[in-house]
Amino acid sequence: MKKILITGITGFVGSHLAEYLLNLNEGHEVYGLCRWRSPKDNLSGIYNKVKLVEADLCDLGALVRHCELIKPDVIFHLAAQSYVLTSFNSPVHTLWSNVIGTTNLLEAVRITRIDPVIHICSSSEVYGQVSAADVPITEACPFRPASPYAVSKVGEDMIGYQYWLSYGIRTIRTRMFTHTGPRRGDVFAFSAFAKQIAAAELKLKDPVIRVGNLNSVRTICDVRDAVKAYWIMVNKCRPGEVYNIGGNQTVTIGEGLEKLRSYAKIALEVMVDSELLRPSDVTLQIPSTEKFTAETGWQPEIPLEKTLIDILDYWREELSRNPWKALTVTK
Repeated sequence: MKKILITGITGFVGSHLAEYLLNLNEGHEVYGLCRWRSPKDNLSGIYNKVKLVEADLCDLGALVRHCELIKPDVIFHLAAQSYVLTSFNSPVHTLWSNVIGTTNLLEAVRITRIDPVIHICSSSEVYGQVSAADVPITEACPFRPASPYAVSKVGEDMIGYQYWLSYGIRTIRTRMFTHTGPRRGDVFAFSAFAKQIAAAELKLKDPVIRVGNLNSVRTICDVRDAVKAYWIMVNKCRPGEVYNIGGNQTVTIGEGLEKLRSYAKIALEVMVDSELLRPSDVTLQIPSTEKFTAETGWQPEIPLEKTLIDILDYWREELSRNPWKALTVTK
């Protein structure tokens, strides 16, 4: 039995990870670090089974207090400003939340002298725009961050490495490639498309799907496979190391959209919205996960079709219960 602390537990990946850990039935105590104002909707099925503690990652004192109180054996650091397009509009907030927030967490661990394994959740966005010669992308690929978000993840990645080198704090870094699934925020492509389809089916909006760049190539992983990978990682992988994790199903964003449209109950048009186009974009992301697979044996299992259907069904149910959400944007 372990004490496990998840930062960002109310978010997309954090809530799925908490569910997965509880469903293991191994007696783990699951704590979640969240801000008081964070919506708790994603935890509706497990709210009484997790122990929530309030703190902002920019409040070092609060983090120190919680580390002293909980003394976690494992920390999954998932909290972040995670939307690329928002980072262009709020670069300072993105850098502060992701780099300073991560540094505060690691400082709290150092100050309290606890010794958890810490998962530092970096991102494939650190690799930026690669050439065909770089594919599949390995952990040795140079950093070419193409957004303030990507820059913040380079900083988070490197501060995790530095705390391992300097203080022996047992960080393990991941660079997760595109992952999605039910409860994904609607600012992310496939979830945004699915929400618009569901809203149109319910006659809450016009039968038009607004899109950004559909030509980007992505290798997709289901979030439920991703959280399994994270748990295996903290139990099998080496501190100080970095690992690419990703799916094995590669599509363009447009191909994924067409799959979703084929599951729709009505005909829908597609319209490119200039506001959804990034000032600079990353259009080719195909990972090499050989290092991680060799050390863990993990393989993704959930097919893309199931992932997309589950996202669409999630939004159908969510908007049926809460039609006002068709008018809002969630992250």
